[in-house]
Amino acid sequence: MALGLAASAVAAEVPGGDRRSGYDFMSRETRAMQDDDTANPGMLWVLEGGALWSRKTGRAGRACGDCHGDARASMKGVAARHPAFDAAQGRPINLEQRINACRTGRQGAPPLAYESRELLALAAYVARQSRGLPIEIAIDPRTRSFLDAGRTIYDRRQGQLNLACGQCHDANWGRQLAGNVIPQAHPTGYPLYRLEWQGLGSLQRRLRNCMVGIRAEPYEYGAPELVQLELYLMWRARGMMFEAPAVRP
Repeated sequence: MALGLAASAVAAEVPGGDRRSGYDFMSRETRAMQDDDTANPGMLWVLEGGALWSRKTGRAGRACGDCHGDARASMKGVAARHPAFDAAQGRPINLEQRINACRTGRQGAPPLAYESRELLALAAYVARQSRGLPIEIAIDPRTRSFLDAGRTIYDRRQGQLNLACGQCHDANWGRQLAGNVIPQAHPTGYPLYRLEWQGLGSLQRRLRNCMVGIRAEPYEYGAPELVQLELYLMWRARGMMFEAPAVRP
C-alpha cells in the first residue's frame, strides 16, 4: 500500500463540497463517545483547564480570567482562528504558543512544556469555547508567505518512504492503510483525545507522528515549520465546524 501511495501523484486540494471531518470516518461507537460530554475523555482536560483558567500564578499573581473574564465569551472563536499572526514575534503562532506568551508576558510565569498536561488542559478549555463555530483563518500580506511555506511542506515528499502529506490525505482519503481509513487531515478537533494514545494530544504531536511514520526526521515541538504546516491545514479546513475536544481512533 505504501508503495502504491508513493507512486501516485499528489492530488489537488479536496474541493469544498467533498471535505469531510475525521469524525465522518469513525465508527458509530467512537462518534457517540465524542458527542456525549459525559463519555468524551477529552472533557477531563477541559475541566482541569477551567480550574487553571481561574488560578492565580506567576510574579503578577494573576489568573487568565483576571484579564479575559468569562472564557465562554472572551475565548469564543479564538481557537478556530489560530494559528494567527503575532506582531511581537513577527510570525504566526498557534494556540499553545499564545497561551505561553500570555503566561510569560502578563502573568510572569514560566512557559508550560509542550504536551504537558497543564498546557493541553488550558488549550482544551479555550478550544472548547469554539465548538460548533466555523474555522476562520485570516490570510493577509503578513501571513501569506507563511501559508505558502506550509503548503510547500504539505506537498513536499519526505522521509525514506518519499511521501508527501497530500499523497495520503488528498489522493487516497477514504481508502484503507494498515487497517485504518485514511482521513482528509482536517484539524477540526485539536487538542483531541486519541484512543491510540489513551490521552489528549496536540496537532503538532499528530504531525510529528506522521513524519515518523514516513521515516522522516520530525520537527521539534514549536518549530516554525510545524506552525506553518498548522496554518496551512487550518486554512485548508476553512469553513468547517470546530469540534474540540474531538475523539479519534
